[in-house]
Amino acid sequence: MKRLILWAVAALVALPAAAQTQEAFPSYVQVYGRAEKEITPDEFYLQIIINERDSKGKISVERQQRDMIAALKRLNVNIDKQLKVANLSSEFFKKKSSVATAKYQLQLGSSAEVARVWQALDDLGISNVSILKVSHSKIDQLKEEVRVEAIRNARKNAATLAEAIGQQVGRCFYIYDSNSNVVPAVYDNRVLMRSAKDVATGEMQFEEEAPLEFKTLRLEYGVQAKFVLE
Repeated sequence: MKRLILWAVAALVALPAAAQTQEAFPSYVQVYGRAEKEITPDEFYLQIIINERDSKGKISVERQQRDMIAALKRLNVNIDKQLKVANLSSEFFKKKSSVATAKYQLQLGSSAEVARVWQALDDLGISNVSILKVSHSKIDQLKEEVRVEAIRNARKNAATLAEAIGQQVGRCFYIYDSNSNVVPAVYDNRVLMRSAKDVATGEMQFEEEAPLEFKTLRLEYGVQAKFVLE
């Protein structure tokens, strides 16, 4: 009899502790939210390399630089803002057997501008031109929008699961924020070069907005979250 009384007392003592434990560790649902967005790039970065080897030593790097800058100005390129010197080899001035080389980075604002510049440089014999990267002027703002959409989708997923078992989603007490990611667009520069020539010579229909087929940028974002079940 005494043993039964002791068990009853122990059970009564354990109830508040169990309630506190349940309150400290509530029932919850863990979900994953994902969002993505495709955007059309409006920033195009070209790498331009001027090398005396291209002209078989007949035209100096300095002359090619002047011709390039003049051609870019005719295309209304803001040289001070859009053109940067990435590297200028000085070996030519130390050793005559070396080949002088100048490397530039040029930022353009549309694919139409890319086609015009690419053709103008090719006409000057400057063919070592490649796409460094493409981006968007509001890339950070767009990333945040996708990020917010991801956590909203996580809550929707949690609500769907909770409803299936007759419960509701309460507060969120855990968020694991994955890294945002811009899926890189890889280009075949030889194909783009041919396309630029076709556009400039009229062999391809010229469209001001998108004469070259640049791929859209895809933003992806994912988050993990835990919501209390009520």
